[in-house]
Amino acid sequence: MQHSNSTRRPRPRPGRADRVMAGAAKAEVAAERRELADLLAGLSADDWDLPTLCSGWRVREVVAHVTMPYRQSAPRFVWEMVKSRGNFNAMADRCARCDAARLSTSELLHDVRAHAEDGWKPPGGGYQGALTHEVVHGLDWTTALGIPRDISEQRLHMVLDNLSSPRPRKFFGVDLSDVQLRATDIDWSLGSGTAVLGAAQDLLLVLCGRQLPVGRLSGPISARFTAP
Repeated sequence: MQHSNSTRRPRPRPGRADRVMAGAAKAEVAAERRELADLLAGLSADDWDLPTLCSGWRVREVVAHVTMPYRQSAPRFVWEMVKSRGNFNAMADRCARCDAARLSTSELLHDVRAHAEDGWKPPGGGYQGALTHEVVHGLDWTTALGIPRDISEQRLHMVLDNLSSPRPRKFFGVDLSDVQLRATDIDWSLGSGTAVLGAAQDLLLVLCGRQLPVGRLSGPISARFTAP
């Protein structure tokens, strides 16, 4: 039996403000990839094997993970998910380790630089999601290696706004009850309660469940988000 389509409402089209924001985020994604490529080019061979804030991953695994979308077709992605029984984290870990083992550092660096303008977006995440992916994983290794970053305030706000939204908060599952994250370098805060202070780029890592190096955060409970 056929049903009338008369009650169906068309999906709302993005407004001008949404398109402007998407365009700005896409430009920031390209800029972030180029900056990270330049920093990667300055690493020594030994640096690529140093640990990062991503538990169990060296620099090479982090870069292999970030560049994975450029090497995987949609059918390949589905197949890899099937092999991991639908567990995305398990699939991402396995593929990152495999690619890090088979690809040279030159090949990994090429994948970052050559795809600066690539339009990849995480499912349902848009360009803000893509930017968050690049910035967070870039900080995973630059922070661990003590490499300073000068991320633009616009880029930081885009990532912080995204990570503060319900979906990422649920995904990372960081307990921020009775905690206020307060940036010391830009006008941004989140939550209410005991203050944890730090640079915006360090606080976005807190939102992702990373344990920060000693001295990056301050406040009475900052040790809760600091590596032992």
